[in-house]
Amino acid sequence: MGYIARGKQEGAKCVTGGERFGSKGYFIKPTLFADVQDDMAIAREEIFGPVMQVLRFKDIDEVVTRANATDYGLAAAVWTRDIGKAHAVANRVRAGTVWVNCYDVFDAGAPFGGFKASGIGRELGEKALDNYTELKTVTVALD
Repeated sequence: MGYIARGKQEGAKCVTGGERFGSKGYFIKPTLFADVQDDMAIAREEIFGPVMQVLRFKDIDEVVTRANATDYGLAAAVWTRDIGKAHAVANRVRAGTVWVNCYDVFDAGAPFGGFKASGIGRELGEKALDNYTELKTVTVALD
């Protein structure tokens, strides 16, 4: 709720949602902000909740630059009909997971984890085993 209040305070337009849902737990209605600017907290920080920000862009270079300008990099999504463009953007965006034309889809065999300030290591998949192992090198001189 603090991010929603801050978004409104910084001048973003709350198009829908922005309120608590129900009387128990920590649930909010899905929230959509328009007129979002790059310097707003809701554009720069990770919000773990159903909060979406809409920002206009002119070209793919601007999108990639904007996506990589954050201190975080847990996940990203690319929505397009052009699979070549999707791969190009996914390759350039610094995020641990990039979904194309979907979001929040997981597979136990696919590693999940972030870049930058969005976590250390990986969960799921073979790479997750690195969190539970410690490597040692032993060198023996043979005469």
